[in-house]
Amino acid sequence: MIEAKGIVKSFGKLQVLKGIDFQAGKSEIISIMGASGAGKSTLLQILGTLSTPDAGTLEIDGTDVLRLGQKDLSVFRNRKIGFVFQFHHLLPEFTSLENVMIPALIAGRTEKDSKETALALLSDLGISGRINHKPSELSGGEQQRVAIARALVNSPSVLFADEPSGNLDSRTKEDLHNLFLSLRDRYGQTIVIVTHDPSLARLCDRTLYMKDGLFLSGEEGEAIGL
Repeated sequence: MIEAKGIVKSFGKLQVLKGIDFQAGKSEIISIMGASGAGKSTLLQILGTLSTPDAGTLEIDGTDVLRLGQKDLSVFRNRKIGFVFQFHHLLPEFTSLENVMIPALIAGRTEKDSKETALALLSDLGISGRINHKPSELSGGEQQRVAIARALVNSPSVLFADEPSGNLDSRTKEDLHNLFLSLRDRYGQTIVIVTHDPSLARLCDRTLYMKDGLFLSGEEGEAIGL
């Protein structure tokens, strides 16, 4: 589903990624761990097509995304990729239902179709009773579930999550972690998660460890992960 080779990224004189190779299979859940500044979020932004590497190749679902023009890339991102961030980025003036519908409407789907899909997702995620509430009226866990529904509304092939439970209390965090596993079982997405949380990493199919812009070997990674 994802194949990246030789990914290099610098900001000024600071080389953040130093030739990263990364592969993820269909319906696989992979966590990426490492200290702050290791390059995890930068890599996630490149894999998610939000940032362009200085060198390297990237294919997602068979498409060479680095060769796409900006318009085609935006369409590809809207239809093939979903994002969940530590801060939910819900639009405060819209209800839960409207927030989830927006990416579908941007993709050109009808209002009826967008609404039906959004309602089904919000129901699947256990917040059908909050569809007419605005973000300020929701708990942190509810806001994140709305953000996940929004990420899934166009049935993307890949879901990227950057510290998705970083702002949640321990009980809500555990519920969200289990939710990611159920998402894969229900919808079949490939999920790539950047996290500092070992409990979330343990639920994933694989965990990769980064340090100074490179992935560590298995033994080195396991030592850091303990």
